[in-house]
Amino acid sequence: MSSINVTISRLDRLYLAKVADQAERYQDVIAQLKDIINTHGAQLTIDERNLLSIAYKNLTATLRSSWRTIDNLQKKEALSSSRQQVKLMRLQKEFIEKDIDALCRDVVDLLENTLMPAANDGEEKVFYSKMRGDYYRYLAELTRLNSKEELAKTSLDAYKFAYKHALVTLPPTHPTRLGLALNFAVYYHDILRSPERACHLAKHAFDEAVSAASESPSMAANLEDSLMILQLMRDDLILWHSEIARD
Repeated sequence: MSSINVTISRLDRLYLAKVADQAERYQDVIAQLKDIINTHGAQLTIDERNLLSIAYKNLTATLRSSWRTIDNLQKKEALSSSRQQVKLMRLQKEFIEKDIDALCRDVVDLLENTLMPAANDGEEKVFYSKMRGDYYRYLAELTRLNSKEELAKTSLDAYKFAYKHALVTLPPTHPTRLGLALNFAVYYHDILRSPERACHLAKHAFDEAVSAASESPSMAANLEDSLMILQLMRDDLILWHSEIARD
């Protein structure tokens, strides 16, 4: 079988990344975008940046879902499983944890050493800082070692930096600012076990976005991209308020 020599431009690599994304070949998406970074520098376009984020997010989501499935199975069948079966389920969880750890550390390394140093102030810096907070949060969720507290603190610091920067550079209705607020609130709920603080942050961001949209017709017209995030935020607020009420 003969190979075809083709000179691949930046636009070609972006196209290949989009094709790979449609085919759910997320490792290929990441490989194409890393080639763009290595060849053309760390300043990605919005399309490139979004594809990179989606690819890592989908890979991580699949692994985290697999881990939760086995964890739930382990709890459900704890009394009926043999010791050997319990050990095997624990072993499978550890395999997945190693995959999650490797993937998260790969994206964190790319962010810290390449993308963030080259990021412009404003939306780009907020976007990458939010990603950094997300992936340290995923690491903190799974580790049972002494490093859990350190990972959680690094995640918190990343979210705080991103949120402070978002407050002064992005409007309340901006989807990146809202997505950051949502994930930051999830951090307070899932990592710090504080539904009260999660509700406070999410409600503040939700109310600010609704208020800004009602006061500015131009913001309201561009709110479509943010509506899904606002819906997720409202759903989480209802859930977290019910948790507080039960306690």
